[in-house]
Amino acid sequence: MTTLSGITPSGRLTLGNHLGALRRFTDPEGFYFVANLHAMTTRHDPRRLAALTREFATLMLATGTAPGTVFVQSDVNTHAQLAYLLECTSYVGELSRMIQYKEKGKGRPMTRASLFTYPCLMAADILLYGADRVPVGGDQSQHVELARDVAIRFNREYGETFVVPQLAKAAYATRVKDLADPTKKMSKSEADDAVGTIRLLDPPDVIRRQIMRAVTDSDNEVRHDEAAKPGITNLLDVLAACTDGDPVQLATAYSSYGELKRDVADAVLAVLEPLQKEYARLTTDPGAIDELLAQGRDRALEASLPRLRAAERAMGLAGSAP
Repeated sequence: MTTLSGITPSGRLTLGNHLGALRRFTDPEGFYFVANLHAMTTRHDPRRLAALTREFATLMLATGTAPGTVFVQSDVNTHAQLAYLLECTSYVGELSRMIQYKEKGKGRPMTRASLFTYPCLMAADILLYGADRVPVGGDQSQHVELARDVAIRFNREYGETFVVPQLAKAAYATRVKDLADPTKKMSKSEADDAVGTIRLLDPPDVIRRQIMRAVTDSDNEVRHDEAAKPGITNLLDVLAACTDGDPVQLATAYSSYGELKRDVADAVLAVLEPLQKEYARLTTDPGAIDELLAQGRDRALEASLPRLRAAERAMGLAGSAP
C-alpha cells in the first residue's frame, strides 16, 4: 500500500494542517511533498513562495517523517510532464466543474489557465507513484475523484497504466475550524495575524491566548452539538484530535467553558512544542535539510519515472526513453 500527500504553500501552516495531515505522514514507504507548483495558479509573491516552501518542507521533516519521503514538487519534473499527458486525457466539462475553479476563477478577469488545469497536475501527483491511498481534506476530495476518473479513462483507452486511488479521510482532525468563526475551517490562507488561526510556529503564549479567546456562546453548557454550539464543538474536536479521545465523551467532563479552553490549550501545546523544538534544531543546519530533501527528490524521481515513461509509450510517444 503506497501513501501519498502534498500540501500547497499558500500560507503559514496551521494546527488543522498538522492534525489533519502532517502527523499522518508516517509511512516510511510514502511520498510527502510541498506542492509549490500548485501555489502558482493565482497571483503570488515569488520570495514568499520560496520562503514558505522551505518552511513547509522543514516542518514536514520536523514531524519525524522518514528520510527520503519528503520532497519539493518542483524538484521532480515528472509531475509537470505527466500533468500535460493527463490534460490530453481530461475534458473541459469536468475541469469546469471543479470547485476551486468555480470559486476562484470562473468568469473572472485575468484568471490563469493553470487554475483551470491544475486538477490534472494533482492527478499526476497521485498517479505517478501508484498511490492507492490518498489522505486529503474534504475540500480536495473532488480532485481525487477526478484523478480516479482520469486513471480509469486512461487505462481503458491506452492500456493498464495507473493504479486507481482511494480517498482516505481523517476522523476528527479534518473538522478543525476557525476559532473566531467556527462555521469555516481553520485555513492557512488567512492573514498571518488572523485571530482565529493557530499557526504551527506561533509562540506558546500566542497559542494559549488565541484559544482562550475562542468564540463560544452564552449558556455555558459544554456539549458536542455542531449545529447549536459550533464554537464549543470545535474546541471539543480539537481536544479529541490532540488526545485521541472522543469529543462527545470528553464533553461530559466539563462544567465551564474556561476549564475546557484551558485543557484545549494544554493539549495543543503538548502537541506543538516538540514539533517547534525539532523545527528549531533543523534550521540550525540548512545543509542537513538540503540533504534530506535531495534524498526525497532522488527517491521520488526513481519511483515516478517508470510510470511516466509507460504513460508516454501508451499514448504513442514512441521516442520515450526506457
